[in-house]
Amino acid sequence: MSQKRKVTLYFNSAMLAETQKEAIRQDRSVSWIIQAAWRIAREEVKRVPSSGLSAAPSSDLPGDAPLGLSEESGRTLSQA
Repeated sequence: MSQKRKVTLYFNSAMLAETQKEAIRQDRSVSWIIQAAWRIAREEVKRVPSSGLSAAPSSDLPGDAPLGLSEESGRTLSQA
């Protein structure tokens, strides 16, 4: 089993609300939903061309949703 690491993800309010609603529907945690979504989308994300930069500007992200990731800082997502 892999080691757990605490990370902070930032979602716009609509995406977070939708993720929380799905977590409630499936009786799962928001973390479980995000991990399942990544496993499903991983291969599609790998097909997105690389810009050669270390981080893509938020305007290049699908759905124009700003996403951020920082390890062990800030607030974490929790199911309300």
